[in-house]
Amino acid sequence: MLAKLSIRNMKRSSRDYLVYVVTMTIVTALMYAFNSLIFEDTLQRQFEVPPVMPVMLGLATFFIVLIVAWLINYMVRFMLEMRSAEFGIYLLLGMKKKQLSRLYMRENVLLGGVSFLFGLLSGALLRQILLAILFAMIHMSFGISFSYNLPTLLMTILCYGGCYLLALLRCGRKFRKMNIRDLMDARRKNEEIRERHESGKRILLPVSVLFLLLFWTLFGKLSDALQILLFLIGLVLTIYLFYVGISAWIICYIRKKGVLVYRGQNLFLLRQFASKVRTMQFTMGTLTALFTLALMGSSIALMFSDFENTVLEDKFPFDVLIYSPDAADSFSDDLDILRSNVQIKDLHLYRIYTSQENQVNTWMLTHLRDWGREYVLADGSPDTEKISRELEDGGAYCAYDTYMGLSDYNYLRRMLGYETVSLNDDSYLIQIKARLKDQVMEIGKDLRISDPEGTGLLNLAGIYSEPFCQDGHNGGDYLIIVPDKVLDALKPYYSELAASLREEAPPDLMQRLDALSEKENPFGHVNMTSKGNSCCGSDNMVVYASVNLVRTNVIPEVKYILASIIFPMFYIGLVFVCVAVTVLSVQQLSDSAKYRFRYDVLKKLGLNRVQRSGLIFRQLAAYYLCPAVLAIIISGKMILYASYYFVLSTGVTTPAGGFFARSILLFFGIYLVYFAVTYIGFQRNVGE
Repeated sequence: MLAKLSIRNMKRSSRDYLVYVVTMTIVTALMYAFNSLIFEDTLQRQFEVPPVMPVMLGLATFFIVLIVAWLINYMVRFMLEMRSAEFGIYLLLGMKKKQLSRLYMRENVLLGGVSFLFGLLSGALLRQILLAILFAMIHMSFGISFSYNLPTLLMTILCYGGCYLLALLRCGRKFRKMNIRDLMDARRKNEEIRERHESGKRILLPVSVLFLLLFWTLFGKLSDALQILLFLIGLVLTIYLFYVGISAWIICYIRKKGVLVYRGQNLFLLRQFASKVRTMQFTMGTLTALFTLALMGSSIALMFSDFENTVLEDKFPFDVLIYSPDAADSFSDDLDILRSNVQIKDLHLYRIYTSQENQVNTWMLTHLRDWGREYVLADGSPDTEKISRELEDGGAYCAYDTYMGLSDYNYLRRMLGYETVSLNDDSYLIQIKARLKDQVMEIGKDLRISDPEGTGLLNLAGIYSEPFCQDGHNGGDYLIIVPDKVLDALKPYYSELAASLREEAPPDLMQRLDALSEKENPFGHVNMTSKGNSCCGSDNMVVYASVNLVRTNVIPEVKYILASIIFPMFYIGLVFVCVAVTVLSVQQLSDSAKYRFRYDVLKKLGLNRVQRSGLIFRQLAAYYLCPAVLAIIISGKMILYASYYFVLSTGVTTPAGGFFARSILLFFGIYLVYFAVTYIGFQRNVGE
């Protein structure tokens, strides 16, 4: 008897809460697909990099499990309140609490089981799509294979089942404490609106708005950790108190009979919105927080995706580039490895020189936006002591300025397919990263570079910004290109070997070159042994520094590392949005039976079908947009601030606001689907 009743009630619940079932199916599919990447060790072995992907996805799964557990607990409790009168009748008919609790738990287990099974089927397909995207990103072939990975399956079952088990156990305890009267009154309590101290509470709305304005003004200017922590606590409180304030403000506005109250159906809309926000103020605050995190996650994913698609290829223009701290190195061992593994099309060994001065380094540290005022004293002069420490440590720039001869420069330009350049004996050029070109247009006014005889100064003849591998190999950010005769007055600094290949390099070529570097320098092959002639440039968002660079080895490896950020961020964003809009949709669809009577009264007062549809649309739109707009306001400042510095430090050409705009479009794409389903279902329920 109980089994049949459980199945019947489960079928009814699946119709009434179809949005919830679909969301849990989507969450299961996402969980299975992304968890499978944790156990995908093919790429981990291929690149021999730290396990960034499994760690990031593991962290993402942890936070997602918390949110999914909250959703399941919320829905189990919500369905209990919606059906409390039914359960009260069961008790009146003689059913015991233990039987009733078992019945309800069985219904939820069946409902969750159906969602889980459909989610696994969808997850197997989604897993193939994710792996195909990941392998395509790193230029590796991928064969479709529909099979279930046992560790992934067990992890998904534990996460999903654990969330359901905790929710049902908590619900079971609640059942044992309730009596018939509690069950009969449970749903009615959710409809009560206690309007007390509204005049005082409405002050919370302008206070919240003022704090948000303060947040937009001060965010990014706070440097003390305690200040940032207090500010974030205030922001969280603002999110929750905002809904208390707006509900109280609307109630007070209605009491004062504001001018808009009696226009059209405004009174009905204002009362419904105020009552719904009042009964759901904590939930609305939580949904706003979820929307905020979802927007931030998707924006971060889009930033790194844009970098991977537009900038990364230009970061490594040479097929092979090998560094040596020894200015007289002949690279004989490296050449042996290259010749035994690939067909070399062209080869060039050259030196980087130095004047043993740091006037260019000083100019860069004191003028680039990347550094701000970090290396500038209060009077505007360079902080020479701090600059000296920075250069001695071998950070962004070498200890001394870096130079290259014109003949070497033109040889490398031909190797890369660029046009050669000419230079007078009394001139010099600057080769710099494209993202910094507009910031160094005035550098020629301040530099004092002597001619070969030391009797005069060279003049700046031009600035070039083609991709030139300037993350430590051909200087850090910049190179000063001088006529060859000027090199006689300079000191060889370090050596480089550049090669172009006739074929794609084997996957392990860079590893072989690295093994040779480690053998020659067992203390580390990135910072090298000669103190002061190692650097990585001013990039501080995505940095890759290595002695040996093999283009077809390094680009897939960096793309894999970037995917370790992109995939978890999209994962978090999708799940958080789906969870949040599910709560909004279920609340409105569940209330539609209650609104049927109210809309029937409005119909008798003269409201026609078109007006009813418009009123439903406005009612749902206000309810849906409130947490979304607040989330956009809060996340907007943080995303715009982060994206500005991302664009500044990586050279991505997308405007700083472009990532946020695309996140909103993605966000509202999902939002509109749920809104449309809710609107259609609400209209159908009210029309019945």
